Amino acid sequence: MAHDHHHHSHNGDKNLSVSIVLNIGITVAQIVGGIISGSLSLISDALHNFSDVISLFLSLAAHRLAKRKASAMRTFGFKRAELLAAFINASTLVIVAFYLIYESVVRFSEPVVIESGLVIWMSLIGILFNGFSAVLIREEARQSINMKSAYLHLFTDMMASVAVLAGGLLMKYYQIFWVDSVITFAIAVYLIIMGFGLLKSSTKMLMLFTPENLNIDAIAESVHKVTGENKLYHIHLWHLNDNELHFEAHLDCTQDMSVSQFNALADEIEELLRHEFNITHCTIQPEFEKACQKDFIVEE
Repeated sequence: MAHDHHHHSHNGDKNLSVSIVLNIGITVAQIVGGIISGSLSLISDALHNFSDVISLFLSLAAHRLAKRKASAMRTFGFKRAELLAAFINASTLVIVAFYLIYESVVRFSEPVVIESGLVIWMSLIGILFNGFSAVLIREEARQSINMKSAYLHLFTDMMASVAVLAGGLLMKYYQIFWVDSVITFAIAVYLIIMGFGLLKSSTKMLMLFTPENLNIDAIAESVHKVTGENKLYHIHLWHLNDNELHFEAHLDCTQDMSVSQFNALADEIEELLRHEFNITHCTIQPEFEKACQKDFIVEE
């Protein structure tokens, strides 16, 4: 498993680096093409591509930081770096989208003649390069919210290029130049929808919220089948990163058990949490006849 994880990490670095080079090329080409042709949708696509370059740099840096070992000053290392990168990348998706909406409304009121032939060729380049980049990191995107944020940037930009291509064809053969603004607006709405979902997920992880697919009451009920009359309280459950789920709680013991007895009980609890709820790290604090509030969740 360790070798497989290392293999995925190495591929992730390599594939992100290739995607960065490709997107720098696309951005430069589309900016030049957009200025020459007068196409707002092509320039908006270039703007999104530029945000791709920034997001990919950020994802690459976070991906490498996350592999650094923990230290006395950083006991968790940089494992949450990828969550932070995903949050920033999702934020840029939404910000760019609102800017594109503004620009599309302005241009719709004052449509201009656009060199559609150049728009078509530039959008084709965007589809090929972004599509190839998205395929490169698709596998890693299934395992990391950071890589997923980078993948969404690339995938949505590929779809944007498809929309720009469709607009270029309509402008070339039907002289419908206002479609450039409409397509830009549609791209922006799509970015907001995709970006907001990722922003919501990364924010919840950064705020240490309980994962939506897990229920504290259900977990406690399962653990109590092992602990019997010894009950959990002061429970906390959170994502350290995509792959590590941490659980901590106090255990109100009805008997003054020995350390070895508690160790045996703790091993059973950890085994149950790992197999039934995929919880990777568990901390249980035993207590006996301690006077305090013993609800599952307590405001501290």
